[in-house]
Amino acid sequence: MKKKGFIIITLALIIIFVQSIFLPVYVIAFAPKDSKSNIENQSGIKVDARSAILLEPTTGNIIYEKNSHEKFAPASVTKIMTMLLTIEAVDNGKIKLSDKVTISENSKKMGGSSMLLDTGEVRTVEELLKGIAIASGNDAAVAMAEYLGGSEDNFVVMMNKKAQQLGMKDTTFKNCTGLSTDGHVTTAYDISLMSRELLKHPKILKYTGTYMETISEGRKSPIGLVNHNKLVRFFKGCDGLKTGFTDEAKYCISATAVKDGVRVLAVIMGAPTYKVRNRDASMLMNYGFSKYEQKKIVSKDDVIAKINLNKKGDKFFIAKANNSLTTIVPKGSNGKVTNKCFFKLKKDNKIVKKGTIVGYCEYYSDGKSIGKVSIYCDRDIKKGGFLENLRKDFNKVFDNSI
Repeated sequence: MKKKGFIIITLALIIIFVQSIFLPVYVIAFAPKDSKSNIENQSGIKVDARSAILLEPTTGNIIYEKNSHEKFAPASVTKIMTMLLTIEAVDNGKIKLSDKVTISENSKKMGGSSMLLDTGEVRTVEELLKGIAIASGNDAAVAMAEYLGGSEDNFVVMMNKKAQQLGMKDTTFKNCTGLSTDGHVTTAYDISLMSRELLKHPKILKYTGTYMETISEGRKSPIGLVNHNKLVRFFKGCDGLKTGFTDEAKYCISATAVKDGVRVLAVIMGAPTYKVRNRDASMLMNYGFSKYEQKKIVSKDDVIAKINLNKKGDKFFIAKANNSLTTIVPKGSNGKVTNKCFFKLKKDNKIVKKGTIVGYCEYYSDGKSIGKVSIYCDRDIKKGGFLENLRKDFNKVFDNSI
């Protein structure tokens, strides 16, 4: 029995020894050829949609991406460009939110999601924006396109021109609604570009962040609008931007939310169901919040610099910040922040009064501009020889670092 047991133990040891030599070779031999980790593997996040991107919209820093440059049909996410051109026209003074738009037969007959507008009905630009942003109304989108471009075709030309300006190299718009049309394609990355541009007009969030709205002016039957983006209601801080669905595109969204001063933007394309779309977008936005934080650079009335008015240094004033400045940085970031102050005075100044804006200070992080604050004088400065010298000095740049 002892001899038999010894043989069994010996065989077991031999097997273990052989495995220790050859098993690693087996693993290496059958490992995937491309073993380079991508962003998805590094983050541990699994997105089921065909394409996705997550970024911090202020800087444009990409936090996560999956097939972000592959072309897909965008469905009603197209309307981000429609809203962008509309809100730009408002902010540029070309049109007003109170402008009245008459609904055409062409707008009325649009299929898909609708505001249920009638031919000849008159609605304001603001009401149409609500219809686009909240209810994804194809009729509202076409009405707005006709108002701005004269026709939908002309407006589509405007859309593609804007896309080119924004660097949307893989985008071709065929309509203003997102209804399925051959060649109407974009990418998650390109959607993020126009979404970031739309976020430069924060008043749009008043509409994209509304869950329910009723329009009753001039109607027997009020128009009830319910946001297609359910994250506006169920994801804390979500205030936009646009959902989309067609049989071809599947479920898409450009979603944005803000938390503790940090805004993130997630784009999902080609999710199999709306639940997967919303789950993927929520997961990405939460991941974004875990990676970034808001950092205060300067507060209003902070001392920026002491400016000597003579060589002795007994005559001077304190330059103070006229406004606050914050920036968004990766958590745990210790990047050096530097600034450059630019001072200017008008030639006909006989006296610089306390509180007068005398220039501005621009701040940089790792060489990139993160914003600027105007600076004011903390006391009255009377005209004199030192003030003349000061004017000359004001042409200089004062370098500081914090």
